[in-house]
Amino acid sequence: MTVRTILVPVRGDGKGEGVLDHALSLAKRHNAHLEVLHCRAKPEDMIPYGVPIPASLRKSLTSSASALADEAEAQIRKLFDDYCAKRGIPEVDTFPWPMDQVSASWHEATGKQANVIGVRGRLVDLIAVAKPDRDQNLGLNTLQAALLESGKLVLMCPPKSVGELGAKVAVAWNGSGEAAKALTAALPVLRKADSVVLLASADSKLPVSAEEAKIYLEIHGVTCTTQSFKRTSSSVVAQVLLEGAKKAGADCLLMGAYGQSRQRELIMGGVTQYVVDHTDLPILFMH
Repeated sequence: MTVRTILVPVRGDGKGEGVLDHALSLAKRHNAHLEVLHCRAKPEDMIPYGVPIPASLRKSLTSSASALADEAEAQIRKLFDDYCAKRGIPEVDTFPWPMDQVSASWHEATGKQANVIGVRGRLVDLIAVAKPDRDQNLGLNTLQAALLESGKLVLMCPPKSVGELGAKVAVAWNGSGEAAKALTAALPVLRKADSVVLLASADSKLPVSAEEAKIYLEIHGVTCTTQSFKRTSSSVVAQVLLEGAKKAGADCLLMGAYGQSRQRELIMGGVTQYVVDHTDLPILFMH
C-alpha cells in the first residue's frame, strides 16, 4: 500500500499555498494525487443569527453573500491554477489520474470546512491541514474534525517553508493504542522514508517497548533506530519529543493524537495539545 490521495482544504486565509507546499513535498515521494478542496459558506450562514430581518432584506443579503462567495471562490481557484502551472503539476478532473507523477484536482463544496473535511476525508489516504492559529481562532475545528471524524492520517503543516518531507521521520512511541494506530496507518510513509527513529521514554515501563515496535516495523520492511528520553510532566514530554525529533534530523514527527479525552486535553493540557500549540515541525497525527 502507498499514499495515493492527499486531501488539501484551502480557503482565503493566506495559508493555502503553505499547506499545498507541504502536501506536494510528501506527494512527490509517492506520486500521489492532491485533492484540493474549497468550502464556501452557505449564504444563510453569513446572515446574523437570531436578528429579525425583513424577508426582502434577507433575500438581498443572501444574494450579496452568494455573489461575494462566487468572487472569493474564483480568486482561490485562480491561485490554485497558477500554483499548478508554476510547478508543472497536471490538473485532472476525474479519476483515473497519472500514477507515475504528482497530479491535482480542484473540488468545491458548500458548508463549514470542518464538517465537510470530516466526511470527505474518509476516502483519502491522508489529510493536510494548516496548523491552527489560536490568535485568530482559525483552523482548530478543521484539525479536530480531520483527526476525530475521518479515521485517516493527518499532516499538520506549520507556517514555514518546507524542503523534503517524509525523508527522515521521527515516531513518538509510548506503547499506547493511539501510537500503535499511528504506526500502522503511517506504514506507507515509513516505507518510503530514508530513515526512521523511534522516540521513547527511558524511565517508565511501556506496555509495548520501543524494541518490540522496532521489530514490528522491520517485519514490514522499515529499517529504524531507537532513541530514549527522560519523562516528567506531559508538557515536558511533548517538548522533549519535539527537541528529540529535531536532534535526530527528522523533517516530521509521527504521533498518536488525543490519548486522553479531547476536552480534558483542551482544558488541562496534554502532549497532543502542547505539540499543536508549539511545534514548528510538520506533524503526522493519527487518532
